[in-house]
Amino acid sequence: MFWADEIAASVAGPQILNDSKTPSGTVHVGSLRGPVVLDSLARALRDASIETTMLYGVDDLDPMDAQALLTPDAVERSMGMPLAHVPDPVGDCHASYARHFAGLFVHVFGRLGIHPDRYYWMSEIYASGDFDRYIRTALDRAAAIREIYVRVANVRHPDEWHPVHVICERCGRVGTTIATEWDGERVRYQCRADLVRWATGCGNSGWVSPFGGRAKLPFNVDWAAKWSLFGVTIEPCGKDLATAGGSRDRSDAIAREVFEREPPLRVTYEFLNIGGRRMSTSGGRGAAAHRIAEVIPPEQLRFLFLRPRPNHAIDFDPEGTDAIPRLFDEFDRVAGAAAGREVKGELPANPERVFQLCLVDPSADVSSEAAAYRAPFAHLALLAQVPGVDVAERVAAEKGSPLTPRELEVLAERTRAAGAWLETYAPERAKIAVRDSLPDSASSLDDAQRGYLGALRERLADSGWDGETLQGAIFEVARALDFPAGRAFSALYLAFLGQPHGPRAGWLLASLDRSFVIGRLAEAAGEQVRA
Repeated sequence: MFWADEIAASVAGPQILNDSKTPSGTVHVGSLRGPVVLDSLARALRDASIETTMLYGVDDLDPMDAQALLTPDAVERSMGMPLAHVPDPVGDCHASYARHFAGLFVHVFGRLGIHPDRYYWMSEIYASGDFDRYIRTALDRAAAIREIYVRVANVRHPDEWHPVHVICERCGRVGTTIATEWDGERVRYQCRADLVRWATGCGNSGWVSPFGGRAKLPFNVDWAAKWSLFGVTIEPCGKDLATAGGSRDRSDAIAREVFEREPPLRVTYEFLNIGGRRMSTSGGRGAAAHRIAEVIPPEQLRFLFLRPRPNHAIDFDPEGTDAIPRLFDEFDRVAGAAAGREVKGELPANPERVFQLCLVDPSADVSSEAAAYRAPFAHLALLAQVPGVDVAERVAAEKGSPLTPRELEVLAERTRAAGAWLETYAPERAKIAVRDSLPDSASSLDDAQRGYLGALRERLADSGWDGETLQGAIFEVARALDFPAGRAFSALYLAFLGQPHGPRAGWLLASLDRSFVIGRLAEAAGEQVRA
C-alpha cells in the first residue's frame, strides 16, 4: 500500500491537514516536498471517502532574522521586523517582503495541482483577534510553558520570561523584544539592543496590550495554538523540526498541557539534498522552486518527491548534471509499468499509485495518461539542437503512428522543458553541434576505431531508428569486435561532433537522418558508400 493510503486507512472521521512556510527569502525547490506530501495525503484521504480540508499558511509575522541575512534577499535595515512589515525588495507591487516571496512559492502550487481549501496569512490571523485567546492562555500559563521547554528540550528561559514577542512601538521590531511581566491585560516588554546577534533593538520599554496583532507567540507556542484554532488533525513537518526535543516535541507538549488538545498526527519528511548537503533557503544552496518549476513539468516535479517514502532523503543536483533527464526516464518507466508494459530498471513500490498521484489532475483517466507515448527527454534535447528537424513528425515516426492530441500536449511540454534545461542546468557535454562535414579532429582516429565505425555502418543500414535500438547496436558491434566501449563512443563523437565526449550516442544518431549517419560513418571509416 502506498504510504499516504496507509495513513488514510489508519484514521477516522473528518480530517484537517495543515502546513505553513516562513517566507524568509527565495524558497528552494526542496521546500516543495512539504506541500506535495500534504496534497498527496489529502488525495488519499478523499479517495478513501474521508471528508478532508487542506490548509496552507504563511508565517509572515515571523521576524526578518539571521536566516534571511544569509540570502541575497535580506534587507539588513529591516532585520528583526516582521516579514509582513518589510518592504518588497524588488518593488513589483507586492505589499511586503513576505507577500513577494510567498507569492512566488505558492504560485507554483497551482501548476502542481496543489489547491489548498484555504490559504491564511498569520499577520491577518493575529490582527483579526482570532489568536487573542491563545495569547491570553499562554501568558496565564507562562510558568508551565517555561517548564515544558526545560523538560522537553533542556532550554531554560529566565523566570521573568513570558511567551510573547511584542512588536516594538518605537522601532517596529519583533525579533528583539522580550516580555517580562503580565498583569492580565498588558505585558511589560523591552526592546533590547543585545537580545539577538542578527538585529539591534532600540532600547524602548513599556507596557502594552499584546492583542490584535501587536504581538506574536514564539514559534513552538504559535504552532500549537494554530492546531487548536484550525482543529488540525494531520500535519507534515521536516526532519529538522521532528528531532528528539525539537520544535515538534515542544509544540506537542504545549498543545496537550497548555491548550488541552491532542496534537495532530505527525508525518515527518526528509530533506532534499544537493551535492550530499541539505538544500537551504538560509544558506543559499539549491535551485529556487519557482525557477526549477519552469524547467521541470509538474508531473515530473511531483514525481521527484513521491517516488521515495517521505522519510527517505532525496539527492538531487540539477546543476551541470543529468539529474533532470534521469528524472524523466524514471517517470517514464513508472508510466510504462502503470500502463501494464514490461519495463527495465528499478521501480518504486506500487508504481501505478505513484503515477496516479503524480498527475496534476486527480480526476484524470489514469489508464489513458499512462498509455500516452512519451518521447525520451534526452532525445528531445538532442532534436532541439538539430537544425531543420520537425520534432513532432520525428516523434510520430518513432511511435509508429500519429500522436494523439494529449500526446502532442505532452510533447510540447517536454520540448519546452528540454530547451529550458539546455539553457539553464545542462552539462556542456549535452550541448552539441553536429558538424556539416567530417571534423578535422576525425583525423586522429586510429585504424581500430575506423574499423569499428565501418562495422557499425553495416549494422545500421537496416536497423530500427530510435535511441534505444541504436544504443544497443553501438554496444553490440563493440562486443562483436572485442572493442572497448569507451573508444567506440569516442570515435562516434569525433566523427559527428569533433570532440571526444558527448550525449548518449544512440539518441544522438536517432536525431539525425539515416542517410546522413550512414554517409558520415563511411567517410570517417575511410570507405565509399556502395550505391
